Amino acid sequence: MDAWVDQFESPGFIPQDPVSVPHAFQHPAEIEISGLFAAVFSWGLRKTILMKSNRLMDLMDRAPLDFILHHHESDLDKFKDFRHRTFQYEDLLYFIRFLNFHFQHFPSLESAFLPGGKFTDMETSLEYFHHYFFSLEEAPKRTRKHIPHPGSGSTCKRLLMYLRWMVRPADRGVDFGLWRSIRPRDLLIPLDVHVHRVAARLGLIDDKNKNWKTVLELTGMLKELEPDDPVKYDFALFNLGQLKQPF
Repeated sequence: MDAWVDQFESPGFIPQDPVSVPHAFQHPAEIEISGLFAAVFSWGLRKTILMKSNRLMDLMDRAPLDFILHHHESDLDKFKDFRHRTFQYEDLLYFIRFLNFHFQHFPSLESAFLPGGKFTDMETSLEYFHHYFFSLEEAPKRTRKHIPHPGSGSTCKRLLMYLRWMVRPADRGVDFGLWRSIRPRDLLIPLDVHVHRVAARLGLIDDKNKNWKTVLELTGMLKELEPDDPVKYDFALFNLGQLKQPF
């Protein structure tokens, strides 16, 4: 497993992965904003995910923080034809509204995952983020599916991937290490179809279930290999599944 991590956790992994979207920015808040959209869009073909994520950043003039904070109502018209799968104009407008609200009060999105300003556990953080994200008046019901939470049984794969990007150290050139209140040991594995298939073949999990309980089960197994950074194995499990390499 460690050898596979060494093979895949490198800058060469970046260009064809959604993490390439936040890597185009330098300002921490712009990394956070672009990364959130890239993570939320991360289902379906990676080529399409990258195209749509970069298209959105282009529409924000490649300055997402400035756009979020200083746009005028008329500036939103250019998004009317933007959509990615089930993520549509109404969803985007609410995301922009929430981000505007948050960054008017806080310098980083990290605080959106810290109930009472402190981290306790990942399940609590994700439940808090979901509640906080949809706390603004007239939050659209349809948008809730784009910010899942453990209480629904969801694996929360896209949010857990986003948290991996923000929390794990940047020393290998892939993740960013921007957030310090959450530690790498606190992260949970982003469980998609590729990770699930490879983990099941390795005997790390049962191959029948794919839900929040499975996320906890697999992360627990990975902690036996690396207690302080179990999610580093995301690189190995995902890429072995994506590339369908024999092992």
